[in-house]
This record gives sequence, structure tokens and C-alpha cells, in this order.
Amino acid sequence: MSRVTALRRSTEPSFPGFIAPQLPTLVAEPPAGDGWIHEIKHDGYRTELVITPDDVRAYTRNGHDWTDRYPRIVDAAAALSCGSAVIDGEAIVQTERGVSDFKALRSALGSRRGRIVLFAFDLLELEGEDLRDRPLGERRALLADLLAGQDATFGIHFSQAFDGSGADLFAAADRLGLEGVVSKRIDGRYRSGRSDLWLKAKCFAVSTFDLIGVETTPSGGLTALLANEGEPGEPAQFAGRAVVSLDAADESRFKRAVDRLVARRPVSGLKPSTRARWVKPGLKVRVRYLRGEESLRHASLIGLEAETPG
Repeated sequence: MSRVTALRRSTEPSFPGFIAPQLPTLVAEPPAGDGWIHEIKHDGYRTELVITPDDVRAYTRNGHDWTDRYPRIVDAAAALSCGSAVIDGEAIVQTERGVSDFKALRSALGSRRGRIVLFAFDLLELEGEDLRDRPLGERRALLADLLAGQDATFGIHFSQAFDGSGADLFAAADRLGLEGVVSKRIDGRYRSGRSDLWLKAKCFAVSTFDLIGVETTPSGGLTALLANEGEPGEPAQFAGRAVVSLDAADESRFKRAVDRLVARRPVSGLKPSTRARWVKPGLKVRVRYLRGEESLRHASLIGLEAETPG
């Protein structure tokens, strides 16, 4: 008899509702030592499935109802062998390599919603029993039983975890261009809100951006204003800010380039700033930033590319 069947026979259903999710704390690297499991951090939207005998609802991290945006996931949840459940996971679109692609997910929400699947990593309620006070290992074992036997076309997949070295998994994630790793205490209970029982270590990426201006910080440092490299004939889109982190020689070269390219008017679409100096197009810079964010976070300008003549 499976764990799910045993639980079903021992409890009376009381239909669940949305539960505010547990959130990981950002750290520089995964924790060392025993007692942790480590999962690949998928680049998607946090999603909670609430299953009752009569309905399936899909909610965002903030409790918004996105049921109509996830038809494949909702159909899969309706096919599960349970009367009621609350499943926590991440809605993603996978590339041909099997990794999550946030840009493709955003696109799929508009026209190809059948591509979106859920990677489920926690089970909060099942057959009327609140599981949040059970250790994570027990909750995941019940979830694995609930999802057992499904093929690759099913809209919900079990998020595999690794109980080995988090540092090794993090290094592999970085090599593969993945977003990062989430580490969880195997004996931890589920608590809504930010928690140090769940830790996320995110990989950094380096990309080239167009410099559109600089701001002087109150302490006298410099912040670069950046735009994504636009297609020929199309206006560049504001990408965010990055702290200028250069050695003395490169910082001097950077300041000279800004002086040559200074513009009199703010770039279209950005509010004027008394602390900003706007520059003409022409200077491309290398920026290091956290992967998997909709806007630049923890971004540093680390180098200069060739300046366009003129």
C-alpha cells in the first residue's frame, strides 16, 4: 500500500485553500554539511496548485489566480489520484537541452500555454491533512508517490534533489548556464515567508550592454545606466543599473569615454535626474549580474568593450 493510499484512508477531507509560500534566503554559496538536500533552481514562476474533488486552481506566489494560463498543468493535476492536495512548485518552459528558459515562458503565456509544465518540489496538504509540520523528507516522499508512474508528456514533474555536495551541484549549474541551486533542510517544517531553512545560491552571468549614462552616488562612486543591445533601427530598452567596479586604469579610461560621449538631454523613456550624465550611443560595457532576474540585480560593470568611432 502506498503512502498516499494510507494517508487517504486515515483522514477525512477538509478542502484546502491557497497557502502563502515558503521563500528561500539568498546566500553566496550552498551550505556545507549533512542534513541538506539541493535542487536545481528553475527559472520560472512560483506556482501553487490547489486540488479539490470538484476543481483545480493554480496560484502565483502572491495568491493571484492563474488557472487559465496553465492548461497543461491544471489538466495533469485533475488526473492525479487524490481527492485534495496542495502542491508547491515552479512553472517553466524547457529548452531542447531540458533546462528552463524564462524568456520562452513569458512568450508561452501569450500563445503557447501548452508548453508550460510544473516542476513540483513540495506537498503541503493531502486528503485533508495539513502536512506542513512534517519534515521535508516525508512531504517529498508523499509527493513522489503521488506523481509516480507518469510519463514525460505529463504536465507535472517531480523536482529531483541531490543529497551530496551542494558546492558540486552549484559548480555544475554554473557550467551549464543554469540559474542556481536551492538548498533545503531535510528535516525542516514548511513555514510561509522568508526562511533560513531554504537557501538559494544564484549563479552570475556576464553580458554586454550599451552605456546610456552614469550617476554619481552620495559616496562619490559611479553607477552605470544600461540598455539592452537593440536590433538595427530599433530603440534600445533600459536594462537597469550597475555599480562601476574597475581598476584605476580602466576607470580612468571609462571616465574619459563618458566625457567624450556626454549628451545634453536624457535618453527617451527615462526620467531626468540631477545626478545623471547622459551619453550618446557608442560605448559597450561588460556587466556581471545574477541570472534569472527580470531586471539586473547585484550588477557590476567589470569591463569595457570597443568604443564606436565618431
